[in-house]
Amino acid sequence: MTIPRHPTPIILDGDPGLDDAVAWMLALASPAEVQVLGVCSVHGNVPLERTSHNAGVILALAGEAGHQVPHYAGADRPLVREAVTAAAVHGDSGLPAAELPAPLREPETLHAAEYMIQTIRARPGEITLIATGPLTNVALAFRLAPDLPAKVREVVWMGGSTAHGNRTPAAEFNALADPHAAHVVLTSGAQVRMVGLNLTMQSIATPDRVAALHALGNRAGAVCAELLTFYAGHYRARYGLNGGALHDPVAVAAVIRPDLFTFRPMRVEVDTQDGLNFGRTVCDLYGKPGPEERVRVGMDMDDPAFFALLLERVARLP
Repeated sequence: MTIPRHPTPIILDGDPGLDDAVAWMLALASPAEVQVLGVCSVHGNVPLERTSHNAGVILALAGEAGHQVPHYAGADRPLVREAVTAAAVHGDSGLPAAELPAPLREPETLHAAEYMIQTIRARPGEITLIATGPLTNVALAFRLAPDLPAKVREVVWMGGSTAHGNRTPAAEFNALADPHAAHVVLTSGAQVRMVGLNLTMQSIATPDRVAALHALGNRAGAVCAELLTFYAGHYRARYGLNGGALHDPVAVAAVIRPDLFTFRPMRVEVDTQDGLNFGRTVCDLYGKPGPEERVRVGMDMDDPAFFALLLERVARLP
């Protein structure tokens, strides 16, 4: 007998950003597995003004699935360091696609960190935070409400790496954009799953995959294909890959279909000292984690099954 699974309540926090857009559409198209309570925007790929606008655009792209989902704007800068962006990868707008809909609504007046605090306190032990950008909003919430790390079900973060970086040789962009916030979250005592470059670079949006998204014949598929085509040039030039990595959608899929992924408990620290390793996530691959270890690091995934899931869910959208 199969026991019905109730959808996991989630908050999406990110800096859209083209792969954030694909990730959020995947979540919004998966109501049997996840219930999107709200979306939060943060500085990152482009400035907060653009990420907040783009959050509204993504909710509109999702059609009915996005109509009732509130949006909260958050931090417009890192906790300590100066702000950086990834406009060279995501374009100045963050969503370089034609014929995008207008945002459904303006952000709510409540700050994203306050929204997280109120919502997680109201449902202790139930809510998963999926963060696909710098962790500034989450760190602010944890600092303002020290009880929150024990009340959130888990934080699933697309960030860091067990090895190389992308923005610098050592650091992945989301970690580099606010390493002090990453330190706060990773050492908070919350259960964290880190979806780093070592995992997400296993899934590439090759031309045949982009063509499959476009062939769905809906607006969501066409937009995903256009965004991932824009992304591809950077990955070909920098890494010699035949397309862009599906970073943020992998983090959402890890919540929707955890059976497709392998995670290992591990000690993880973030380098916050100025220098070549600033923003690097230092992962103890060979140490034996103690029973108190609260960080699990993504190691392997079933990439064909993941992309089949993404394709099937995007097809559900208008």
